[in-house]
Amino acid sequence: MTDELFRADAYARTCDATVVAVDGRGIALDRTVFYATGGGQPGDTGTLATADGRTVAIVDTVKDKDTGTIWHVPAPDAPALGVGDTVTAAIDWERRYRHMRLHSCLHLLCSLIPFGVTGGAIAADKARLDFDIPEPALDKDSLTAALNLLVAEDRAIAARFIPEDELRANPALVRTLAVAPPMGSGSVRLIEVAGVDAQPCGGTHVARSGEIGRVRVAKIENKGRHNRRVVVAFEE
Repeated sequence: MTDELFRADAYARTCDATVVAVDGRGIALDRTVFYATGGGQPGDTGTLATADGRTVAIVDTVKDKDTGTIWHVPAPDAPALGVGDTVTAAIDWERRYRHMRLHSCLHLLCSLIPFGVTGGAIAADKARLDFDIPEPALDKDSLTAALNLLVAEDRAIAARFIPEDELRANPALVRTLAVAPPMGSGSVRLIEVAGVDAQPCGGTHVARSGEIGRVRVAKIENKGRHNRRVVVAFEE
């Protein structure tokens, strides 16, 4: 199992690590700051650099759900690494930080739309959530104003772990209808936006809502009888 440094510190941009496996899936390290694809958030990109001058461009990061190993997917023309090599792992911070800001924005959006979430995705410039809403009663301008108010209030955003029994006793904490949070380890990671939202999440987030910056609801789409897609983007 890879030591996931980004869980404890989403702002960590680099770390020193040792290569523990190399195969067709990619490069596995003993520890990493690279977030692996999951929860609608893309895997990180960046580089693995050795002291002897080799630099491996990483184009994606994925996780083996069975073993907990995180695989760093190299570019096709990248120089080879071997087991035992020591590297400095560095993420594309600008891209990651945009993911963090938008992921936290989606949690704010959840606080404003009290319906189950049927899907979601995050990119560097926009993000979306799909809600199980029977009637198309959402308004772009109203949602935009409410989101920017929560951003301006600069609320604290933090992670904590709760016992699985506590989550079972509070099923309303789980907003996603199609995907249940991983269980079996004894605890579940909860992301809390102070006074606004709390829900299980394994993604990376900013520390305060003010870091998100101004956003807008770019689109609201009807994706089915009970499915409304809300797309948010940076106001740039």
